[in-house]
Amino acid sequence: MTTVRTEPTDTPGTPRPTRPERPTRPTKTARPARPARPARGFNTPSTAQVAARYLLLVLVLLLVVGPFLWQLSTSLKGPAEDVYTRTPSFLPDQPTLGNYGKVAEVVPVWTYALNSVIVAVVCITGNVVGCTLAGYALARLRFRGAKLVLGLFLATLILPGEVTIVSQYVLVRGLGLADSLAGVALPGSIAMLNVLLMRTAFAAVPVELDQAALVDGAGVWQRLWHIGLPNVRGMLSVIVIFTFIGAWDDFLWPLIVLNDPQKYTLTVGLQYLNGTFSANPRLIAAGTMIAFLPIVVVFGVCQRFFFKGVEEGAVKG
Repeated sequence: MTTVRTEPTDTPGTPRPTRPERPTRPTKTARPARPARPARGFNTPSTAQVAARYLLLVLVLLLVVGPFLWQLSTSLKGPAEDVYTRTPSFLPDQPTLGNYGKVAEVVPVWTYALNSVIVAVVCITGNVVGCTLAGYALARLRFRGAKLVLGLFLATLILPGEVTIVSQYVLVRGLGLADSLAGVALPGSIAMLNVLLMRTAFAAVPVELDQAALVDGAGVWQRLWHIGLPNVRGMLSVIVIFTFIGAWDDFLWPLIVLNDPQKYTLTVGLQYLNGTFSANPRLIAAGTMIAFLPIVVVFGVCQRFFFKGVEEGAVKG
């Protein structure tokens, strides 16, 4: 005989039995996820390589800036300080600017500096104007013999300056410019390397800009002024900086051309410090700093234009 199991029915007023609640297990606190390490690529340098690079940079910095700091410290040292001591000190014990005044009293250093400024200005003007026109013509204009002219420019870079210095002197003397600042500045007025740099800069500008301006009726000079020059300001700054440094530091060519001591440039005129003040290195260091500081000033002024031109890009709207 089978028995049928019946569930108890809820009758009104009868409480239904409740099941006992199960005890809740304590929840585990989630651990913070570890930050994922960046995957190291094949070109990612290791810690040892980074340390070696910084060590090399510090070594190069000491080799480059060290002589400059030593010359600056020597030029500021007083007459009672020993320059040739075994333990050299970069900080002078008795700093003074009297060494600069003594150099100006004995050697006409400001006249020499003015002559160097005149030569540098002539060289910068010639390179900016001449190299810009030549570079634009080689990059944008189409004429017969363009490749031949470019090849001749490249051929001149093979010969060192000492090979052509005799022919340059004969040419300058034949023009009646010997013993003059114009004769000093003439060979450096247009550098072939600067022409090639300007050609490369103009060639990097899209040709479509010139074609659009040509459709609008713009001439060659208008395309050069409104399209070409705004896109090569960075290269012009580079040419200005290096042309000034080359004209200011040139020693051999002014020494050959000039005979009048009043027309000497600064680098040639400072040679008198080696003979007159051979026992006083403080004055020699002061003269060296007078010749070096203008280069720092020109580079500090022009380098921001160079980086600005690079940041703006090659294409301008």
